[in-house]
Amino acid sequence: MQRAQLRRKWYRIELRATRFIDRLGLPENQKLFLITLIVGAVCGLVAVSFHLLILAMERNIIRHVFVAYERGFNWKFAVLTLMIPTLGGLLVGLLLQYWVPEARGSGIPQVKTAYFTNYGRLPFKSAIGKAITSAISLGTGASIGREGPTVQICAAVSSFLGRFFGVSRRRLMELLPVGSAAGVAAAFNTPIAAVTFAFEEIIGDLNQRMLGGIVIAAVIASAISRAFEPGHLYPGVTAYGLQHPAELIFYLLLGAIIGGVSVFFSNTLLKLRLIFRQLRTIPMWLKPAIGGFAVGIVGLFAPQAMGGGYTTLTAALQGRLPLLLMMTVAVAKIVTTVISYGSGGSGGIFAPSLFIGAMVGGTLGYIVEAAIPGHPTAPGAFALVGMGASFCGVIRAPITSVLIVFEMTQNYSLILPLMIANATSYLVAQRLSPTPIYEALLEQDGIRLAPAQPKVLLHKLIVSSVMTRDVVTLPANLTVREAVEYLNTNRHYGFPVIDGARKMVGFITRNDLRHHQAENNEEQVLGEVAIKDVVTAYPDHPLDTVMLKLGEQELSLLPVISRKDPQQLLGIVSMRDIVRAQARIAAREKQPARRRLRRKAARKKARTAAPKPPEQSEQAQEATTAVP
Repeated sequence: MQRAQLRRKWYRIELRATRFIDRLGLPENQKLFLITLIVGAVCGLVAVSFHLLILAMERNIIRHVFVAYERGFNWKFAVLTLMIPTLGGLLVGLLLQYWVPEARGSGIPQVKTAYFTNYGRLPFKSAIGKAITSAISLGTGASIGREGPTVQICAAVSSFLGRFFGVSRRRLMELLPVGSAAGVAAAFNTPIAAVTFAFEEIIGDLNQRMLGGIVIAAVIASAISRAFEPGHLYPGVTAYGLQHPAELIFYLLLGAIIGGVSVFFSNTLLKLRLIFRQLRTIPMWLKPAIGGFAVGIVGLFAPQAMGGGYTTLTAALQGRLPLLLMMTVAVAKIVTTVISYGSGGSGGIFAPSLFIGAMVGGTLGYIVEAAIPGHPTAPGAFALVGMGASFCGVIRAPITSVLIVFEMTQNYSLILPLMIANATSYLVAQRLSPTPIYEALLEQDGIRLAPAQPKVLLHKLIVSSVMTRDVVTLPANLTVREAVEYLNTNRHYGFPVIDGARKMVGFITRNDLRHHQAENNEEQVLGEVAIKDVVTAYPDHPLDTVMLKLGEQELSLLPVISRKDPQQLLGIVSMRDIVRAQARIAAREKQPARRRLRRKAARKKARTAAPKPPEQSEQAQEATTAVP
């Protein structure tokens, strides 16, 4: 009862916020602009708070491992290195199992799924859970990054604010990339790269309608982040430059090497993640603890591979790490990251990919320096370029990978080597493994995101071939209070309202019910408050026509009615049904050409294998041609 009262009070607060925005009398675009300003500011503050939480966890927990390591290898160092990641993994596993399972992983796949399949809706609970579990993971030595979680947290915050101010579902989808860009901008202090990341990784194409909001939110979030953390992220690397054009050959080689390393890292992570998921005998909550213990074992030999590794990465970019340590830490970081993520932890792979690339690049820089003694080569420059190339090879965002390194270091002198290495890394990685890491993770979870397909693929399909026939309906004599109670047991967004004769008399949504509840209309029946002028579809409507209706009316689903009887409900067609149809068509269109060639070769072989008439011998030929 108390929970219901709290929910009712919250709905009233939401209603007042929506009315406040509506009372301003702004057009729809200006209203969205105002909400975008709020999203950028709130996401900037949230990202800074999340970073401060991580720093507090690191200073109070994992720092003891490094303090003990500075005194040499001793029993205290060994115990802390094994115990802290194990206990941290155990706590994170319990939270993920029993509280926030959606906080598992890096956060980017969850945002992409919400954008493409859930109309931009991310539960606010996932933001809180992600912040807590990722902070615990990083604070106890898990080899993950904070950037991916920051993106998910800020995306969830933007989704929450959009729902709070009552924006439509279409506008809510537009706010999700806005929050994602704000998260990247605040995490890296890179507003330009944040904009390109939102388009390259979240949206998947250049949507000009969203450009303005994404830019504004990224700038505001970055400004707030810089107010608390002035300066660029990795200082001391601005002196690097291209010493001689011949160095470009080595940067080309670096890109090829890191492209292969990126694919190895991604494939190993996916395989170990699959192995952990298939271990049915081990509880899910225990797996991160096992991963933490394994990370601790590696940390006994290379403690620099534990945690985010930002201090070690800065030292590598400044050229202060020796060759042997770079080689050791590069291998150790791959192992610890694969274990931390594959065992089901909560954290991203942005920072580990940058770290691995920097160590591989610095190693090659030392080798080039030794191979050409008379030529001044800076291993730190190779580390910087390797950092971007690895990001490009793992994430497959070529434009973002160049801009993010440039903005983090404020070093434009290496832009040409960076572009060459990134392009080479991208081509090699794409050749060896065409599927990017985030899409591969989603496919491993059974989620396939279908990009927007041309309408020509849908004009031959009709509504009856994809619609949902088992429709959840609400009776017209049900009160608003009873309908709201029913919402707790159902996750659908809208419900057709039917009378005693099973005829549709209207339509009602969750927001409509909550607004009526907040206005104390709980005893009214649905037949009185339901929307009567309902936008509908017919079973023989082409899907491209339905998509136009959904887009123009900013709806997510349409009731399907009979042409003979407009009140006869036949089913529901939603955007999700259409996306599934697009995915099926795309899968058929992408059938490999070699399959068709194989069938053609089989038909040709069948024709050549047909029995031929026996050839006549020379004597028979002479006999048949002789004149009697």
